[in-house]
Amino acid sequence: MKKELVDLIQYRLKQAHDSLEEARILLKEGMSKRAVINRLYYAMFYAVLALLQEKQMGTSKHIGAISLFDKEFIKTGVFDKDLSKTLHRAFELRQKGDYMELMDIGQEDVQEIFPKAVVFVEKVERCLLVGEQG
Repeated sequence: MKKELVDLIQYRLKQAHDSLEEARILLKEGMSKRAVINRLYYAMFYAVLALLQEKQMGTSKHIGAISLFDKEFIKTGVFDKDLSKTLHRAFELRQKGDYMELMDIGQEDVQEIFPKAVVFVEKVERCLLVGEQG
């Protein structure tokens, strides 16, 4: 794999980890649940971008990245459908929190998504590390 490609994948994974850490800090500091969900979604989104980069695929649209993830990694059995469900749910919550007026993101939403987002990023990272060695 070319160095530029490896560098970009590592950059996207760093963004994913940074977003998880930002979510932890926001939650600890009692900041809005909307902001926590936003960072959790972006952690998963950056992980997806790393996967797509590894396949030299990309898109500038969130829904396009999610669709490619489902097509290339869920339908082919690389990942379990639960990862797709988590990504779709986080995207939905982020959309509601960021764009819908008077929409409140609750503690239960954060408790649902936070551990799943961590697992999502870990599974993507493991998949990429196996791919580099293989």
